[in-house]
Amino acid sequence: MTMSSSNESDFLIGVDYGTESVRALIVEAATGKEVASAVWGYAHGTSGVVLDAQDPNLARQHPADYHQGFVHAVRGALSQAADWPGFAADRIRGIGVDTTGSTPIPVDANGVALAMQPEFGQDPMAMAWLWKDHTSYAEAAEITDLALNEGRPYLAKCGGTYSSEWYWSKILRCERQAPKVAAAAYGWVELCDYVPGFLTGHRRPENLVRSACAAGHKAMHHPDWQGLPAEDFLERLSPGLGRFRQRYDPEVRTIDHCAGGLLPELAAQVGLPAGVPVAAGAFDAHLGAVGAGAAPGVLIKILGTSTCDCIVAPMDAGIPDVPGVCGIVPGSILPGMLGIEAGQSAVGDIFQWYLGRIAPGGCGSGPEDHARFNAEAARWRPGESGLVALDWHNGNRTVLVDPLLSGLLVGQTLHTTPAEVYRAWIEATAFGARKIIDRLAEYGVNIERVINCGGIAEKSPLVMQIYADVCGRPMEVSRSPLTCALGAAMAGGVAGGRYPDIPAAQKAMSGVRSDRYLPDAPAVAVYDRLYRLYSDLHDAFGLAGASVPLDGIMKELMAIRREVRQGQEAD
Repeated sequence: MTMSSSNESDFLIGVDYGTESVRALIVEAATGKEVASAVWGYAHGTSGVVLDAQDPNLARQHPADYHQGFVHAVRGALSQAADWPGFAADRIRGIGVDTTGSTPIPVDANGVALAMQPEFGQDPMAMAWLWKDHTSYAEAAEITDLALNEGRPYLAKCGGTYSSEWYWSKILRCERQAPKVAAAAYGWVELCDYVPGFLTGHRRPENLVRSACAAGHKAMHHPDWQGLPAEDFLERLSPGLGRFRQRYDPEVRTIDHCAGGLLPELAAQVGLPAGVPVAAGAFDAHLGAVGAGAAPGVLIKILGTSTCDCIVAPMDAGIPDVPGVCGIVPGSILPGMLGIEAGQSAVGDIFQWYLGRIAPGGCGSGPEDHARFNAEAARWRPGESGLVALDWHNGNRTVLVDPLLSGLLVGQTLHTTPAEVYRAWIEATAFGARKIIDRLAEYGVNIERVINCGGIAEKSPLVMQIYADVCGRPMEVSRSPLTCALGAAMAGGVAGGRYPDIPAAQKAMSGVRSDRYLPDAPAVAVYDRLYRLYSDLHDAFGLAGASVPLDGIMKELMAIRREVRQGQEAD
C-alpha cells in the first residue's frame, strides 16, 4: 500500500471486541486524538450473549458476530472519519485488535469456527465460550488437583488455582459434554488470535499467530516448561486432549508483532487498501493497560462489567509467584516486561443487576437510572448505612479464584433504603479492589500510581471517590474514554512501522486527565474499619477451613453507623 510521507496525517485503527458489541476507533497516529468511532451490537443472543435459562453458568457468542462486527464497525468509523481534515483511507498505517478472554473457539483444520458451518450453527457447544462462562468449574478444579497431585509446575504462574474462565477447562468440558463438537474440533483458538487470523488469512491452528497474553494467562504457557503443559498431562485429563497442544504454535507473540496484511476481500468490504498491517491480538484489558500508560509501578484498573487489574515489572525484578492472581507472564502486556493480571468477576454487572432487577420503584438500568442512584447514594457518608457486602455475584476471580461463591449483604434493617444498598455494592467492589492491591503489595509488587479506565471510571465520580477512600490511594483516570481500542491502535502503529516500539507509541498517544480523586482522611478511617469486617466475611465464606468469628459483625456495623450519624449531627 502507498503510505503518506507526512507523519502528521497518519492514522491508526483499533478494533475492540467487547462482551456486547465491537467498536472501531480511528485515531491520529501522532497524538492519539480520536478521529471517529463506530459501534455494532452483536446480533445473536441477549445483548450479544447466548444464554441458557436452565444453566446460569453458560455464556456463549456466535462467531458470525465477530466477522460481521469488524465490517460494520470499521466501515462505520471510516464513514465518520471522511469529514476529518486530511483523512484518507490510504493513510491508515496499521490495525490492532483487542478482545475479551479467555474466549476460546472450536475450529476446523482451516481455522474456520465450527459454528460457521450449518451443522453446528445453532449449537452453543460449537460457539465461542465467552470469558464469563463458568460451566467448566468442575473441570477447572480437576486440572488444579491433577497439577498439584503430580507436582506439576503449571499453576505457579497463574496464582496456584486454575479457573473455569480459562482455556483448558472449557475445552475439557466440551470433550466430555459434546462428543460430536469435540470430534469435529481440529483446534481451539482464542478470540484475540481468531480475529487477526481471519483478517489476514493466516488461520490454520498450527501456524496461527498465538498471543503471549492469552497463552500465558489462560493456557498455562510459560518458557520455564517449554510452552504449554506437557502432552502426557493433558492426556491424563482426557485421552486425545493432547492433540490440541500439537496444533498450537509453541512460539507465542507479543503485541508488537505483525500478524499479516488485511485480506483484499475484507479491505474491499470496509473501504481500506489491501495489505494494511494487522498486529497480533491481545486481551481487551491488556491493551487497555497499554492505552492508559502501563509502566512499572503503575497499576491499571479497567472497570467494566468485570474488572481487570494489570501491572508490569522488569523481567529481572524478582517477582515471586503470587497466589490468586491470573498470571505472571513474560511479554503479556508490554513486550520485554513481566505482565501481572488480577481482577474481579463482576463490578458493573452488579450495579446493572441491582438496578435492573432488584431496586424498587420501577427503576431500570439505563444511564439515567445509574445517574439518579449515584446522586442518591452520594448523600450517604461512609458507614452511615450500617451495611457491608461481598461482591461475588459471578464468583471470585482474585484472590480466591472460586466461581462457586455468591454475593452477600449484611446489616439490613427495616429502614434500609435502595440507595444505601446501591452504595454498599459499590463499596463491596472497592473492598475487592483493595484485596487485590494488598495481595500484590504483600508479594513485593511495587504500586506507585493507580490509573482507572473504562465506562465506570469515566461516568461515576462517586465510584472513583469511594475507591480512593477505600484503597487509601489517589485514583487517576485515563484521558481516553476508549482506552482499550486506543491501546489496540498503538499495537497497530508498531506493527505498521509508525512507531519503533510500544513505549514510543504510549509517549505520544496516551495520558491521564488532570483531575484526580484524592483520599479523604475521615472516610479512609471509617472504611478501614469496614474493610476489616469485609475481610472477616471474605475469609469466613471464601477460605476452606477458615475459623473466623462472625458474631460481632452486625454489632460493629451498628456501632459504626451510630458513630457516623452522631458525628453528622454534631457537624
